Amino acid sequence: MGDPRQLLREAADRLRAAGVASPEYDAGELLAHVLGTTRGGLHLVTEVDPALLRRYDDLVARRAAREPLQHLIGTAWFRHIEVAVGPGVFVPRPETELLAGWAIEHAAALAATGASPVVVDLCTGSGVIAKSIAHEVPAARVFAVELDPPAHAWAERNLAGTGVELRLGDLATAFDDLAGRVDVLVSNPPYVPLEAWESVAAEARDHDPHLALFSGDDGLDAIRVIAERGLVLLRPGGVVGVEHADAQGESAPAVFSREARWEEVRDHLDLAGRPRYTTARRPRHGDDAVEGWSA
Repeated sequence: MGDPRQLLREAADRLRAAGVASPEYDAGELLAHVLGTTRGGLHLVTEVDPALLRRYDDLVARRAAREPLQHLIGTAWFRHIEVAVGPGVFVPRPETELLAGWAIEHAAALAATGASPVVVDLCTGSGVIAKSIAHEVPAARVFAVELDPPAHAWAERNLAGTGVELRLGDLATAFDDLAGRVDVLVSNPPYVPLEAWESVAAEARDHDPHLALFSGDDGLDAIRVIAERGLVLLRPGGVVGVEHADAQGESAPAVFSREARWEEVRDHLDLAGRPRYTTARRPRHGDDAVEGWSA
């Protein structure tokens, strides 16, 4: 039998030595997963039987080899929801919760007027942003698209029963039927420059789909497409929000601000004070925008 406190200490030491960023947290999550409890419930565990101990040791070894924690436990939490993840789909990051929150606030403001806001999630990946919006703004009509078939399969699983309309397709051509009708356009697209390959964390570089990571020499190719597509899909006064790398705090907004067709271009910081996502508004025509809201 194994003492859980000693197991956690030893596992955290192994993960720390392997360069894992959050060794104590990951050690606890893996043990809780093996025992069928939560990290908070671990204090009730007095010992771990040998069969579960072997399983835990295997998972710790895989995490030390930089296999993503979420792949090992099969799920990821995001805002108020949980999604299934694994090989073939981008693992949601906490930073993206801020972008999702921005989209939710705008959709909720429209819903409060009695409208049924139309929200589109481009490059949906696991479907986590679309699912969060559908969960927190039930009045919204939410659409999502994913190009990569394996990732689309994960999104299909996660979005089942949510009311989100999921499509398999390219962000550059998707949703022609919604042209000029979208209120909120949101995307966590690929944005890593090809030359930044070596700087990408092993968990992402070796396990996330490269289609979800890399986007041309400067990392902005997908964002440029979104800026063009947004002008087609958004209604006058509609808003767009796009995540980017912290090194793109000037270059990503510039994709929108250099186009006179966008207004209220702003960049937003994450909780660590790093540039994280850009928002903009398609110029208004008439009084169809929500007063008091800016991108």
